[in-house]
Amino acid sequence: MRSEEVLEGVRARDQRSLGRALSLVEAGEGEEILDGLADLAGQGARLGVTGSPGAGKSTLLSSLVGYWRGLGETVGVLAVDPSSPFSGGALLGDRIRMQEHSLDEGVFIRSVASRGAVGGLAEAAIEMVDVLEAFGFDRLVVETVGTGQAEIDVMEACDLVLVVLQPGAGDGIQAMKAGLLEIADLLVLNKADLEGSARLESELREMLELREEGVGRAPEVYRVSAKTGEGVQELAEGIDRRLRRLEDEGVLEERRARRRREAVKRLVRSSLEKRLDALIEAHAPKLGEGSPREGARWVLGTLLCPPSGSDARAGLPAEEEM
Repeated sequence: MRSEEVLEGVRARDQRSLGRALSLVEAGEGEEILDGLADLAGQGARLGVTGSPGAGKSTLLSSLVGYWRGLGETVGVLAVDPSSPFSGGALLGDRIRMQEHSLDEGVFIRSVASRGAVGGLAEAAIEMVDVLEAFGFDRLVVETVGTGQAEIDVMEACDLVLVVLQPGAGDGIQAMKAGLLEIADLLVLNKADLEGSARLESELREMLELREEGVGRAPEVYRVSAKTGEGVQELAEGIDRRLRRLEDEGVLEERRARRRREAVKRLVRSSLEKRLDALIEAHAPKLGEGSPREGARWVLGTLLCPPSGSDARAGLPAEEEM
């Protein structure tokens, strides 16, 4: 299937074409797809879901998907797996928990390997979110690896960040240490039917009260039991309220503008790294003659202001290859 056909299919909301487009982007061959869908950016809101391993993120997400489908809304989900999409590890568990929606044409679920990316969200995954957004789902969710580290990638790729915690696992302290409280718009205490949930809520509220002024609007706290369904509707309604508030205050537009800037920087950085590797490889003997600082100055000068007629750029990727 050619890129033009894939683009036409995505615009026609054909899920087979969407799957093909996502595969091209994941393989690093989606430049035409991404450029061709750029005019559809900004449709709907992106919800990022992260948290510690075992907190029940996928089960909670399945409950939210069920609630949204009950309202007749379509849902797109990108699940970031820490290993290969074919490993049968965490991904298999996600599939089992979400299988009740697998035959629902109003739900599209796709997984992608994080490939060890910092923050748990691969560069390809960020661009895959762009494609899903262009498709025009009513709800778009990115579920990330529960590494317990600051999920900065999620904040950059999403409009609203939901952090899922569980009682009895020290999640409150770990969330504070990992910086999750700083990126969260909503804190969800899952497994509210378990002992210790009230204590965890109390700990979190105390931590939020101690936040420095100017850090940003404090995240709202919800207690939910994805297993029993308790609190799921209240959480879904809370997500919408928070989104409306962020939009009214201009925060959503600020986040989307920052996301566009970060995308440009990411592409420039990737292109420069390719050129840098090729340049150093081509001129290794020359760079070994002087000090590392002298070599670095020469490389920078050649990359930024290559001499006309020189062969310094020989073998380097073309500028269009971003």
